[in-house]
Amino acid sequence: MDKLRFAEVCEQIVGAERARNGIGTLGEKTLHAVLKTYFEPDPDSQEIRVGSFVADICGENGIIEIQTRQFYRLVKKLEAFLEYADVTVVYPLCPVKYVRWLDPETGELSERHKSPRRTTLHDIFSELPDIKYALDNPRFKLCVCLIEAEDIRYLNGWSKNRKRGSSRCDRVPIALIDEVWFERPEDYARLIPEGLPEEFTSKDYAKICRTGTELARSELNVLCYLGLVENTGKRGHSKLYRKTPGRIE
Repeated sequence: MDKLRFAEVCEQIVGAERARNGIGTLGEKTLHAVLKTYFEPDPDSQEIRVGSFVADICGENGIIEIQTRQFYRLVKKLEAFLEYADVTVVYPLCPVKYVRWLDPETGELSERHKSPRRTTLHDIFSELPDIKYALDNPRFKLCVCLIEAEDIRYLNGWSKNRKRGSSRCDRVPIALIDEVWFERPEDYARLIPEGLPEEFTSKDYAKICRTGTELARSELNVLCYLGLVENTGKRGHSKLYRKTPGRIE
């Protein structure tokens, strides 16, 4: 992890975009562009065709794909890339986020305010079920970049203040907080919280993790696939789980 170089890349890419286009007309993939340059500054190793697909980065460290959302789009790519080389998927999460509102009619941009939304590492499980088959492949790695960022959103929503249902103009990274790497199935065990009863439901899991029940179900789905958690039956209509004996240190 190199926080200074990340800041330099942010200044380079965001500054160049704003000088060229102005605030509010930034490319929709600014965060993607910053991460791509941070992980591979040599443009000759970016956007490389591998078989029928184009990899964000292909070099001495294998293939690196930057995926900010919609992991289902990665399925066919990963199947092909993992036959060819080691693959790292980089996924940004923003535990510190600010929001600014852009009026598309006047071009006016509001002052930024801190978003109250709480984002944690558990949020990766909203995406991971789509590629869970790759998580135990020895060629696969996941790097979660925790980033401080600024969301610029259009005031074009359906509510009276035009905020609800609005669309994002851009997500602009400000600073790199941390990198969390998952290189083998056992690494995902670090997300299993302390304090679970011997047998627990998805609701029990969600309560301790302070997440929604649907997200907890997704997380348990992946952890079961990796053999870190196992299903032991039911309590009423709810599935019962336990940590797999001998799999978690």
